[in-house]
Amino acid sequence: MKIIHCADLHLDSKMESNLDRQRASQRKVELFDTFSRMIEYGVENGVRLIIIAGDLFDTAENMQLRIKRRVLSAIKNAPEIDFLYIKGNHDSRDFLEGEELPENLKLFSEDWKSYEYGNTVVTGRDFTDELPEGGEEKLYSGLLLDSRKINIVVMHGQESGYSSGKKDGGIINLKLLKNKNIDYLALGHIHSYKYARLDKRGMYCYSGCLEGRGFDECGEKGFVLLDVNEASSDERHISCEFIPFAKRALHEVTIKLSGEYYSEDELEGLICDKIKDIPEKDLVKVIISGETEENTDIDVEYLTEKFEKRFYFLKLCDDTKLSIKYEDYENDISLKGEFIRLVKEKRIREEDKREIILMGLKALRGREIDL
Repeated sequence: MKIIHCADLHLDSKMESNLDRQRASQRKVELFDTFSRMIEYGVENGVRLIIIAGDLFDTAENMQLRIKRRVLSAIKNAPEIDFLYIKGNHDSRDFLEGEELPENLKLFSEDWKSYEYGNTVVTGRDFTDELPEGGEEKLYSGLLLDSRKINIVVMHGQESGYSSGKKDGGIINLKLLKNKNIDYLALGHIHSYKYARLDKRGMYCYSGCLEGRGFDECGEKGFVLLDVNEASSDERHISCEFIPFAKRALHEVTIKLSGEYYSEDELEGLICDKIKDIPEKDLVKVIISGETEENTDIDVEYLTEKFEKRFYFLKLCDDTKLSIKYEDYENDISLKGEFIRLVKEKRIREEDKREIILMGLKALRGREIDL
């Protein structure tokens, strides 16, 4: 039996804040399109279950009725697949209220609930802000699994190998899930793929999100394809594979300068070398960091315009620090020398001195100053 494990779709969420309105709107459409394509993949590849480990939607404020109905229609139009969906910390509690639910959409609750498919049992629990009376011990002691079954458990939250001491249903205590007959722990909340051993019997996995929405979600995104073999004589009945599936990826590249002088041509060459292998359909953030000699002129607007047409979206940031050798200006009788000496004598932090000098040098060159 084939199963898809996905999570953190955040449909209809706000997109990267730097996108213009047209591209932000297009990316929102692409979020749903990737969800729809995943369902098509499932149908074409004989997938029996799609597990959604929370955060199908982003927030109640952003969710539009037409998106909710498109999701329900897409689920209904794939009757050969059951969709097992737990709510995450972003999902609206009542987003399905008033809607006719497809028969193949299976929901969970704030208590443990199971669905059986032959010898395979999927058990899950919706995210909740509050732990049950009795705390973590009570929560995990309520998870009772038959050792003779193939057990998949679905939860949403941040992994933790220890008790957080907080009443936070978002913390998943992996220690308390060991030795509970779990074969595969399907998790949501972390937006990057992670697959690791839970105990001698089972594994745990974050599928990550389907599409990156901002530059804190760089890299390959997609879902996990499980293949459950109930007849296997091996102790492990579940094999899994991460399937990259996003329409676009986000990339963050850093160029670190070493305090020397860099001409504009040299800066362009460094940027070209870093972005040469990135597909043009993707979103790119270039960060120029390190230290620069005072005559290095990093024109962010020019460099952005130079490279942005190569990609769906490009953002360039100047995070460099000015490398100042005060001794070079002790006898400089120019306006620049007088200015630098004046700032040097101020009783302020060195970081602030660098920033003031950088702005002053820009002003002396007739450049616009970002405040």
